[in-house]
Amino acid sequence: MKVKQHVIDYLNNHNVNSKEIYNWLLNNQNNSESIFLLGYFNYLGIETISDLEKAFNLFINASKQDHTLAQYFVGKCYQFGNGITKNEKLAFEYYEKVSSKDYASGQFKLGWFYDIGISVNKDLKMAVYWYEKAANNGHLKAMHNLGLSYKNGDGVDKNNQKAFELFKQSAEGGHSDGITMLAYCYDSGTGINIDKQKAVELYQKAANLGHKVGQYNLAIIYEEGEGIEKDLYKAIYWYEQSAKQGHQNAQTRLKELKKN
Repeated sequence: MKVKQHVIDYLNNHNVNSKEIYNWLLNNQNNSESIFLLGYFNYLGIETISDLEKAFNLFINASKQDHTLAQYFVGKCYQFGNGITKNEKLAFEYYEKVSSKDYASGQFKLGWFYDIGISVNKDLKMAVYWYEKAANNGHLKAMHNLGLSYKNGDGVDKNNQKAFELFKQSAEGGHSDGITMLAYCYDSGTGINIDKQKAVELYQKAANLGHKVGQYNLAIIYEEGEGIEKDLYKAIYWYEQSAKQGHQNAQTRLKELKKN
């Protein structure tokens, strides 16, 4: 799990033994921060077997002391049924709590709930409102989703230039969805002049990050030879990478190519 590895790497880089930290947390459950962190270690299974139920209870305890991250993780546990019965309505309420404290990930979640209509009536204007809040607070996925709203005219007037700028911001932060959509803009001339070479570079970047749509689009470009030298072997390779991740169009195209 990426987050787990990130935490372990951070501890190692700072010459802190994660086992020592875990033991220290066990013996110092006297403030919301250490309660949350012990929950986080249990959530990810760092120096212990992952125990989502225990993690949830620790998050609840810390959240009662108004710990923002703990409240966010309580929301996540309710959303996905981690360590507790799934309850999207309660998840929404916890995301509301942290959003009122200007916590970007919570604001993004509210946008997503309104966008899809999870536990609330679907409301694209409210989705845009919360995506914008989260994007302004630096949330890269929110920038991408807000860009889609502007591209498609969902809950806001269609504006390709604005969509392009948002995808660009998300991409500059290294978000693979943002990189893929920025590539799409250069590929299709959405909010910017067509630049096939730039599109190829960005699709390649997204593909290398494991983005299945980026991989699929890169495969198409290699197959058709647009902005790059035609290369059927590379096309098949990237169709395969995308297909492995469940991209249906990639799976279909791969079957067709292998027939020939």
